Amino acid sequence: MARLMRGASRRAAPVNGTGSREDGDRPEETRITVMDYDTDRVEELTVRDVRDCRACRDTGTVTWINVEGLKNTALIESVGELFGLHALHLEDIVETSGRPKIEDYGEYILVVLKMLYLWGDDGQIVGEHVSLVLGRNYVISFQEAKGDVFEGIRKLIRDNKGKVRREGADYLAYLLIDAIVDNYFIVMDELGDFVDETEEEVLEQPDRETINDIHELKNQMLFMRKSALPLREILGQLERGDSALVRESTEVHFRDVYDHIVQIIDILDTYRDIVSNMLDTYLSSMSNRLNEIMKVLTIFSTIFIPLTFLASVYGMNLDVLPGRHWPWSYLLFWVVAALLAFCMLLMFKRKHWL
Repeated sequence: MARLMRGASRRAAPVNGTGSREDGDRPEETRITVMDYDTDRVEELTVRDVRDCRACRDTGTVTWINVEGLKNTALIESVGELFGLHALHLEDIVETSGRPKIEDYGEYILVVLKMLYLWGDDGQIVGEHVSLVLGRNYVISFQEAKGDVFEGIRKLIRDNKGKVRREGADYLAYLLIDAIVDNYFIVMDELGDFVDETEEEVLEQPDRETINDIHELKNQMLFMRKSALPLREILGQLERGDSALVRESTEVHFRDVYDHIVQIIDILDTYRDIVSNMLDTYLSSMSNRLNEIMKVLTIFSTIFIPLTFLASVYGMNLDVLPGRHWPWSYLLFWVVAALLAFCMLLMFKRKHWL
């Protein structure tokens, strides 16, 4: 049986216990790209020197700075120094095993979350550590590895579709978080398919691999729930309008994403109940199968008890046994044995033991 979730459109690297990508998939060099835009223009560039971002910091345009790769901590510290990020927040950005969280520092908001993907032919769920820094007119995204789910947003900015070019940095932050949450639904769809597939296997023909599939499902849902549950708190804080960096018009959009993450958590809770019932059903099925085997063995043992008794009595080395020297005694023994076995089977059938 195929493992978790086949046919994914986007593949990430395999999970390493904590749900992060392998070191070999992380870029050796930290890459910085910039999209600077307003209603009339958009400019894209790849930055080699952090100081080149200084010109975008205090302009009236909206600037999206994307930092890809977290190995070059010196470069990330330079970005933090340029935009006034606290040293503890820089630690949250580079610590890939950290829990999703939100920190409102007044001048900026730090959002740490997990971007979920599917990896490999067995469709393993993996999480990429992503941090977003929302400032007055800029958003800085820090990604653990290559690739993301933001290409649609880049296309909207380039083609001037929607209202992203007419809105501020808070709206861009909303689009980035919304893209991550929407990708959760893609993972959920594949997870649901595997739940259905495993449930069908449990009901029809469970085997030793079935229990492994059930435990795999439980681990995957636990990892996904640990990634999704803190997002409810993050989005709740953003949609309440506690920060001056989030405008009232954008709070409505964050409220919509909040509803999506609540829906995801509810579905995960439903799946968890289904998987728990699967485990009970599997154990009951294995117990029933064992009982059926024991019943058949007991019936055959019961049939052979009187036959064994007859064979042992007439197998004794005694000359005085009745019919011992009769020429038809051997045939008579088999006739009696067959009739005895047939009568016992008929009795078991009438008692519905077979």
